[in-house]
Amino acid sequence: AAALLPRTLGRGGRAPPLGAWYPTSPDSCFLPRTPGFLHLGGLRTALYNYIFAKKHGGSFILRLEDTDQSRVVPGAAEGIEDMLEWAGIPPDESPRRGGPAAPYQQSRRLELYAKACDVLVEKGAAYRCFCTPQRLELLKKEALRSRQVPRYDNRCRHLTSKQVAEKLSQGSEWVIRFRLEGDAEPFNDLVYGWTSHEVANIEGDPVILKRDGFPTYHLANVVDDHHMEISHVLRGTEWLTSTSKHLLLYRAFGWDPPQFAHLPLLLNRDGTKLSKRQGDIFLERFARDGYLPEALLDIITTCGSGFTGNQGGRTLGDLISEFNIGRITTHSALLDLDKLPEFNRTHLVRRIEDERLRPKLVGELQALVEQVYGEQLMDRAVLEKDYVERILLLWKGHISLLKSLVSPNYSYLWVRPSVPREQLEVLSAEMDEIGRLVLGLMEGQATALTTKGLSQDLKGLQERLKGTKYSTMMKILRLALSGQQQGPGIAEMMVSLGPREVCGRIRKVLSS
Repeated sequence: AAALLPRTLGRGGRAPPLGAWYPTSPDSCFLPRTPGFLHLGGLRTALYNYIFAKKHGGSFILRLEDTDQSRVVPGAAEGIEDMLEWAGIPPDESPRRGGPAAPYQQSRRLELYAKACDVLVEKGAAYRCFCTPQRLELLKKEALRSRQVPRYDNRCRHLTSKQVAEKLSQGSEWVIRFRLEGDAEPFNDLVYGWTSHEVANIEGDPVILKRDGFPTYHLANVVDDHHMEISHVLRGTEWLTSTSKHLLLYRAFGWDPPQFAHLPLLLNRDGTKLSKRQGDIFLERFARDGYLPEALLDIITTCGSGFTGNQGGRTLGDLISEFNIGRITTHSALLDLDKLPEFNRTHLVRRIEDERLRPKLVGELQALVEQVYGEQLMDRAVLEKDYVERILLLWKGHISLLKSLVSPNYSYLWVRPSVPREQLEVLSAEMDEIGRLVLGLMEGQATALTTKGLSQDLKGLQERLKGTKYSTMMKILRLALSGQQQGPGIAEMMVSLGPREVCGRIRKVLSS
């Protein structure tokens, strides 16, 4: 997951800022292997930091890491911000929005990292390493051959000043490595409690500045967190073992470190890791398929921890008020995406019922109808606001996605069918009588029909027929009204269309 950093320290009298997100760690969303930029794991980490920041009156800050230029994807930075805004958790400060700590793109902060390295080298806490990639590869192969964990042997740590100067004069390429010490202090993680990792015993000195002048994750984030006054770091649990290394960097600079909280993994329902190679975990896919952002926020928090309960249907405001970082457990969160349609159904109903939000849904459904049916629309009155709004209110709770209302099952709402009279006569010789009875029923109805009442009335009509079963009568009406053999209930269809439209379609069949 990506790393997010809330902070509580203010800058120059500003309100206390509380959140920074840098989504390009090695397991982050900035550079996916498949199309898409922000995935569910990144969204979850972003959300936790957003609600933590807002709960404490702070700011949510987006910081982009593009220090590995070989992995930069054009448009990724913009895509991340687009998806955060779509999800309803836009950053207060970011590359796009700017802010007092700008720039928020690490490729534009190289001078700051170079100066930080100079400080460490002067202190003796870091050194230039001249080992070639070929030598490092041999070290790795030898370790693997010996069934050991590959690690740098710290060879250049012991170079004298004279040897360093000589290599520099020869134009040898170099990187900067941080000198790991063997006395990493325990730290109190806000999720995992007291922990410590003696990284110097299992790792070689890490590279903090590469040959191309770009920093590694370890240096860049420590430096940026300090200069951006970050007080809390919330990031994925995969960074827990690296935190001792980062604390050593803070100590070497003489800086006070932030507090750390590592979030448990977000896994598939079967316990396997969410994979960015699956194209179905990126937010672009969910947005394209018509899922609501609040449904995604709801499901990824319901499957996790940090809140008063695991009930669904919560709004962003609910999440902010309920969140308590002390409630986050160390157990991985199992995400069941098969439940997402139900989550979406809940939040779609909420949007439909909200008079402030409903007009936007009306516009979206109008656009979908125009897009799907276009020239097939025999009567463009179906695009009128009142009709579309009525359809939304009638079918709320029946659909999981707004686009379901333009699926073939619901085409009768927008397009008048053309059904040959002969097709209905095959089903019953009483077709004309059925039509006349329904016309009489509908012409005597008020505009506001109810499904329950209409169902009872239709059963009463069937009793007046001589030899046509109720099921056959329903087939005839379904074909006459929709041209389909399957779909919603007849009473529901008739309520949706309204008395006037039902009568028009029945008369059309009778006169054909």
